[in-house]
Amino acid sequence: MKQILSWLRELWRKGAAILPKGLYARSALIVIAPMVILQGVLTYVFMERHWQLVTTRLSTVLTQDIAALIDLYGADPQPGSAAALSRIAQDRLKIDADFLPKSALPPALPKPFFSIVDAALSNEIRRQIGRPFWLDTVGRSNLIEIRIQLDDATLRVVANRSAAYASNSHIFLLWMVGASFVLIIVAIAFLRNQIKPILLLAGAAEAFGKGRDPDFRPRGAREVRQAGNAFIEMKRRIERAFEQRTAMLNGVSHDLRTILTRFKLSLALMGESDETQDLQKDVEEMQRMLEAYLAFARGDAGESASQVDMHDFLEDLRLDAERNGHDAKIEFTGDPIVAVRPDAFKRCLANLIGNAQSHAKHIAIEASRDQRFLTIHVDDDGPGIPPSAREDVFRPFFRLDESRNQDLGGTGLGLAIALDIARSHGGDIGLTDSPLGGLRATVRVPV
Repeated sequence: MKQILSWLRELWRKGAAILPKGLYARSALIVIAPMVILQGVLTYVFMERHWQLVTTRLSTVLTQDIAALIDLYGADPQPGSAAALSRIAQDRLKIDADFLPKSALPPALPKPFFSIVDAALSNEIRRQIGRPFWLDTVGRSNLIEIRIQLDDATLRVVANRSAAYASNSHIFLLWMVGASFVLIIVAIAFLRNQIKPILLLAGAAEAFGKGRDPDFRPRGAREVRQAGNAFIEMKRRIERAFEQRTAMLNGVSHDLRTILTRFKLSLALMGESDETQDLQKDVEEMQRMLEAYLAFARGDAGESASQVDMHDFLEDLRLDAERNGHDAKIEFTGDPIVAVRPDAFKRCLANLIGNAQSHAKHIAIEASRDQRFLTIHVDDDGPGIPPSAREDVFRPFFRLDESRNQDLGGTGLGLAIALDIARSHGGDIGLTDSPLGGLRATVRVPV
């Protein structure tokens, strides 16, 4: 029993691997497969039962007519009776019957691959007449020729094929196949219209995940419309949350900046001293931390996506790095036009490049764009980050030890901001070892 269950599970696993993965293909399979199976069963039943039964009965009647002619000829074997029987067969039975001089039967013809009438007639002649016979059901498509060897003559019978064969049965099959084909076409068109709103909903959700504002209206069946309306309501709630957070942060920023400005004015009026210089540094540090925190919390959510030439975009970042005294190189392959939120994406890359500038002398920016993703590598020749800490550095306010020279006054939000922006575009950031010997930061966002 266990072996059978294991075999069934293996068979199911192999079958699942062959089945289509898309919703449209699976829905079409659900509609088409039962129809094809039903047509196959109906065809088999019709061929094996109805068609064969009708053909057998027609062959039985034709053989009975031939047997009756043979019996009448045997009862009165006069030369004139043969002509009378031929006339009766022509007028009453609608068959051509000739009593020829006795001769050897022609050699047997090869049996057709698929012919119900050949098998049915042969069986009936053996059963009802029991004499040597020769049968041709193939030579002339609309006629059947039968020769039966009698004691002193050879009976040749030529009958219409329809007398022993249900010739119009194929019309039923043609109508059945034709109607099924039309129904399949209609079902496929209907499925396409039903699945299209689902694809539009998936595209709108993907576009919203990339930070874009999709123009989406619910369509299709009631359940699909409910899902579309739920998506729109979710999108509105998220946007309202962003707006409320931005408004709150603007208020907090205004209040805190006002207080910091008062501190600066008070320090300026106090005059120069060691104490005021230390306080001045604390105020400046607080100003930098406030700006970094607000940038992280705000995330540039209000910016809309637009088409950007990524080659020129990266060239501007390279020039900024060179103005800061660092050697930077860029390399770009693929179509440079990409839809991103320019200011946010520039902040993301600038944070990664700034992180490299803080700890390395040489920087290399390598970017490529394919059909699905924009991938940007920022390499440096600095000391790098230990693999065990590469996940932690993306946490807000996380600081490494002195190996990354944290005496420069970083807030620990640069990589967190970069990751937040990349994910708001539907992408991600990964850290690996660089070919230059330092750290490689890889930004990958869908296009």
